[in-house]
Amino acid sequence: MVSVINSVDTAHEDMIHDAQMDYYGNRLATCSSDKSVKIFDVRNGSQTLQADLKAHDGPVWQLAWAHPMFGCLLASCSYDRRVIIWKETNGTWIKLHEYSNHDSSVNSVCFAPHEFGLILACASSDGSISIISSTGDGTWDSKKITNAHSSGCNAVSWANAIAPSSLVEQSGRQLVVKRFVSGGCDNLVKIWKESEDGQWVCEHKLEGHNDWVRDVAWAPSIGLPKSIIASCSQDCSVIIWTNDGTNNTWSSTILYQFKDVVWHVSWSVTGNILAVSGGDNKVTLWKESLAGTWVCISDVGKGQGQLRAAS
Repeated sequence: MVSVINSVDTAHEDMIHDAQMDYYGNRLATCSSDKSVKIFDVRNGSQTLQADLKAHDGPVWQLAWAHPMFGCLLASCSYDRRVIIWKETNGTWIKLHEYSNHDSSVNSVCFAPHEFGLILACASSDGSISIISSTGDGTWDSKKITNAHSSGCNAVSWANAIAPSSLVEQSGRQLVVKRFVSGGCDNLVKIWKESEDGQWVCEHKLEGHNDWVRDVAWAPSIGLPKSIIASCSQDCSVIIWTNDGTNNTWSSTILYQFKDVVWHVSWSVTGNILAVSGGDNKVTLWKESLAGTWVCISDVGKGQGQLRAAS
């Protein structure tokens, strides 16, 4: 049985859309329809408000922490079409960079693996995906994948910098190609790869959902023999996509058919446990068995104090 070790009263004035722990688990960032981003120190079971950031003009949908090698950086995206990268210096949070080159709501942000540098992917309802990167001299470059999804993009998630063992080149070199996955309102999951000339191309188009794809998550694959992606949808399903290196093809397995829309999927650090949350007000944890099937190992309902083992 897994126990809830802490709860945080955020004092947000409207619905909370995302909550993210930093790399070390010392800080919790939350964002809300009240247009604010809040940062709490949650060490030793306490909760101390460190910052209340109010620069967005609309609901803030999602947050992403950068790797600590770049300092204390947090990205936020909003219905106001903007992405803001915040930086903490000596206890004070400032706006480090603002990106406003989307024509509609920005729904998802995700930092690339630190091995690639300080790079952020941003997904928008205008159907495009932006890749913004720090040049190291205080300026930022940006590239945009226009029409990445025909009806809007809801989520992005990066692949690891080092590919699974099955995808290592015959020469023995580790693959370090930049890749990420996206999910959109066209019911598609797409895998994007950076080409040798620096352009982003769609490497795979995965079809399996019959309604909007709400979230995607590329599993950490260090030490694993294959690549794994989870996607969830308005169609109430979660699909597990796997690539074992055979002909570079992806196969799909329906994890479970839920009774309500599934909003989010998130992998554990080791990539072997998947958390799923949806409109049924439950969070369920899933793990692949030795037989290759996915089983629910625990679930928690709204207002419950503990995750209970599922029957």
